[in-house]
Amino acid sequence: MNCVYAKTIYTGKSIEQNAYLIFKDNKIINISKSKKGDLIGKFNVITPAFIDPHSHIGMVRAGEPGEEEESNESLESIFALPDAIDSIQMDDGAFTDAIEMGVLYSCVLPGSGNIISGRSAAIRHYAKNSTDALIKYTGIKGAFGFNPMSTTDWKGQRPSTRMGALAILRRQLDDIRQKMDKLRKAKGKDKDDITFSLEESILRDILEGKEILRIHVHKIDDVAALLRIVDEFKLKVTVEHAMDIHQPEIFNELKKRDILVNYGPVDSFAYKVELKHENWRNIKYLVESGARYGLMSDHPVIPARQLFLQTRWFTRCGLSKQEAIELVSSKNAEALGLSKILGTLTKGKWSSFTCWNEDPFDITSFPIAVYGEGNLLYSHTQ
Repeated sequence: MNCVYAKTIYTGKSIEQNAYLIFKDNKIINISKSKKGDLIGKFNVITPAFIDPHSHIGMVRAGEPGEEEESNESLESIFALPDAIDSIQMDDGAFTDAIEMGVLYSCVLPGSGNIISGRSAAIRHYAKNSTDALIKYTGIKGAFGFNPMSTTDWKGQRPSTRMGALAILRRQLDDIRQKMDKLRKAKGKDKDDITFSLEESILRDILEGKEILRIHVHKIDDVAALLRIVDEFKLKVTVEHAMDIHQPEIFNELKKRDILVNYGPVDSFAYKVELKHENWRNIKYLVESGARYGLMSDHPVIPARQLFLQTRWFTRCGLSKQEAIELVSSKNAEALGLSKILGTLTKGKWSSFTCWNEDPFDITSFPIAVYGEGNLLYSHTQ
């Protein structure tokens, strides 16, 4: 059994002062006012490991030419079979940079060039290979808005307008829905004649609510279109990005429907038309709506190592320091369905945490020790 002491411990739900974080192997035992086990360090501040809910780390790799990046597969506009894990390379230098800043976990998704582009995966940054990196799958990536209509030179059937993209999606979902209805009505041997391919089975799971569609969408009217599709096909979705939403009504509607928003990246340049209203001040509409939300890096748009820096805009919109820590720890864990193992420094969770030299909200502060599942991953003295 080991313990670390800190003057301040952000647990991801509360703040403890002058306390010990006690852990054994890869699990947290508790936080105590008294030392238990071997004291392996004293620090000013401890925070939970940070979690990035939307990233392309390991797919778009540091130090490799752009033509070798693997975030988008250009074969088909609706392609549910790709698995993000299959394009992740763990020797990406961005993993080491992220670990050094306490960002130990990411959800890696395919890109947004396709209407449906494949399966997303929550991973450890410190694994030796992609198989060991996988924690769990976290839904199917989709995209609305400008990106799918910008890929007309790719292979397969491609839309040139927003209405074309949604028409392709509607047709595909309706084909699967009709096949499902036919199977429900079939009797005896007729049922054996109705089979679903592997890809059709994924689309069927989406229609049955067994898979969440994680939709890249920025603009107000693109979110409105998404909500029409949700109503038409009774889909479970998350909104990914939402950076162009500059009025409160859409966030209020997402709150009403209990649709999660994985927000960000806040510090990116508005490099396309669907970001022309992007501004950090839009955050107040999200916060005031009461909608559930997380905060992403969208690496490499914002490097994963800078995930925590984006919380400064949320504190300007009223979040406390504790709530800012919670945003990139427990809230992001909740967004990915990881709350049983990550997000807070509480009993039974993974012993993954970061030890800081000073207040992490001070721009001169930095991590001096980072632990993942009880193992020292980074030390400032090494």
